Amino acid sequence: MSRYARQMILPEVGAEGQNRLARARVLVVGAGGLAAPMLPLLAGAGVGHLTIVDPDTVDLSNLHRQTLFAESDCGRPKAEAAAERCRALNSEITVAAQKQTLTAVNTAELVAEADLVLDCADSYAASYTLSDTCLAQGKPLISASVLGLSGYVGGFCGGAPSLRAVFPDAPDSGASCATAGVLGPVVAMIGATQAQMALGVILGFDPSPLGQMVQLDGRSCTSSGFRFDTAPEPDGHFPFVAPSQLAPDDLIVDLRSVDEAPQPIHPNVRRLTVDALKTDPNKDTTLVLCCATGLRAWRAAEELHPHWRGRIVLVAAATS
Repeated sequence: MSRYARQMILPEVGAEGQNRLARARVLVVGAGGLAAPMLPLLAGAGVGHLTIVDPDTVDLSNLHRQTLFAESDCGRPKAEAAAERCRALNSEITVAAQKQTLTAVNTAELVAEADLVLDCADSYAASYTLSDTCLAQGKPLISASVLGLSGYVGGFCGGAPSLRAVFPDAPDSGASCATAGVLGPVVAMIGATQAQMALGVILGFDPSPLGQMVQLDGRSCTSSGFRFDTAPEPDGHFPFVAPSQLAPDDLIVDLRSVDEAPQPIHPNVRRLTVDALKTDPNKDTTLVLCCATGLRAWRAAEELHPHWRGRIVLVAAATS
């Protein structure tokens, strides 16, 4: 009996659907907690080609939610360990591991080689960079985020509105799993939902997972959702860029103190406050705002936008 027999019985799959899965090329950005349930589900379903991108190594403090890994994996690149598990689960598929950081420089090429993009990075900069790129290339994006006891997963781009259409403003909270905490089952439920939406996109489910938002509350064990098919794209936004993309005449400002970031991200960097920038005479130049995650820079850009005539771009130093 075929290994896929149980899912091929479904009228939504069948032989044609299984062939779609086998031909699909999926880019997975982030091999942490969200990817832990998602990757085995995609590999087990027979998704033909998976590319896993993650710059980090397995750490003991993450194993409570990154259950794809074992204690013996600590210190290994996440992308390589995750790819190894997927290959062990299904030898019929191709799995490529890339130990690298997603940046504004490499995103376009990575997305161009995929039919579907899965954002498991849980990073503001990565999520919005992927959304901007997928919108430009017409590629579908399934993006998810988890913090504490709640999270969401949504289907963006590929004919649906982008992440910026749903979340056009800088997030209110700058908390992360490291600072606010997170429970493993909540991450696993969101990751499994992300896998289901991915399979739905590949198989052409109607209604499409694209344009759908699912929200999960782990405290009450309830979920909710809504469709955003008609959400308008914002008129403008502040894109994330890499340091290598900066020009010599850009005004490059790191919003972090020297104690926070003793090593400048660029030779021409200056350390100025938002208030100082409001009175800066060079308001026609491109302003580059830098911080660790990109969130502080984004909030500063929103505050400075009415005062600045030139372009404003953001750099997230932790992901550049």
